[in-house]
Amino acid sequence: MSADISAAGQDRQACFEARIAPAPELVVVVPVFNERENVTKVVEALDQVLSGVSWEVIFVDDDSEDGTAAVVRELASRDSRVRLLHRVGRRGLSSACIEGIMASTAPYCAVMDGDLQHDPRLLPEMLEILSKGESEIVIGSRYMQGGGTGDWDSRRVGISRLASGMSRLVLHASLTDPMSGFFMVTREAFLERVHRLSGIGFKILLDLFASSEKPLEYRELPYEFRSRQAGKSKLDSRAGWEYFMLLADKLIGHVVPVRFIAFSLVGGVGVGVHMAVLWVLLDGLKMDFPLAQTGATLVAMVGNFTINNLLTYRDRRLRGLAWWKGLFSFTVACSVGALANIGIASYLYVQQGVGWVLSAVAGILLGAVWNYAVTSVYTWNKPRAD
Repeated sequence: MSADISAAGQDRQACFEARIAPAPELVVVVPVFNERENVTKVVEALDQVLSGVSWEVIFVDDDSEDGTAAVVRELASRDSRVRLLHRVGRRGLSSACIEGIMASTAPYCAVMDGDLQHDPRLLPEMLEILSKGESEIVIGSRYMQGGGTGDWDSRRVGISRLASGMSRLVLHASLTDPMSGFFMVTREAFLERVHRLSGIGFKILLDLFASSEKPLEYRELPYEFRSRQAGKSKLDSRAGWEYFMLLADKLIGHVVPVRFIAFSLVGGVGVGVHMAVLWVLLDGLKMDFPLAQTGATLVAMVGNFTINNLLTYRDRRLRGLAWWKGLFSFTVACSVGALANIGIASYLYVQQGVGWVLSAVAGILLGAVWNYAVTSVYTWNKPRAD
């Protein structure tokens, strides 16, 4: 009897083990937004070039409006290699790549765009280099010999090269294409650096290299940047802003929070707006000074709130009724900050005999810190949909 039970247990264990599938060797992370037309083409391309490789693809969709997530789900229902990470209330290519890589256990992790501009035929060679231990990361380069930028015009090439040059301020390597979004990295190398990543903007490769305490061992492979097959470019003025914020974070983020830097820059713009509106109301409309000052202050506050909502707190952007509530809390907080500014500056100048310049600077700094601290908690207190 006991022998029969033991045999039955062994049979169940054998059946269980037979059903177990090992983790894939390679994960390809593809951030997507409004690219439903590309999803099937990406999977088909990976199926062709990764023959004989155990792989999976994770589409990280930032709540696309065109039904991209639904297309991925339909494919995943028929192909277990296809997975979806559907993010709601979060945006950003770098953060999408980080979450996609962390959602897999594959020892090798590739990142490529969902617009089919990266050549997937490079993936097997990248994987071979990493699996042989010849490098920690392999990068597709448009600017080394044999690579190219496809149908880019001279303006876009110039912008790309300028951004690449600026990236050398924080890089610890002589990459030919530090702005590349096409690479493959070992999981071990990624995990060593993930806790120091900023996750800001769209250049995860630059973030990886700038966040390394020790230089990454890398190889670059040339490839020709392809023409977009569907969808539209995600690069806009806000992408440029996020790039500068990433550089700032890597340069001085360990001293001053990069979001505070952005908040202060917007505040500086607000001062200019205030003075311009005040001049128009005083000289153009001949208003009394108190009324003109009030109007200029209100315009500057609304402008600062709007710009901060679009840029500084892009990942927590307020919409609809939340926008109006946020404007109210922002105005209240900044009004208190203005009083604190005046109070500390007056105290230092009148009571302590400090020069007017230092007194004014101290008041401005106190007001800025107050405004940033309070609005980050009460105005933009949690991530929201973009």
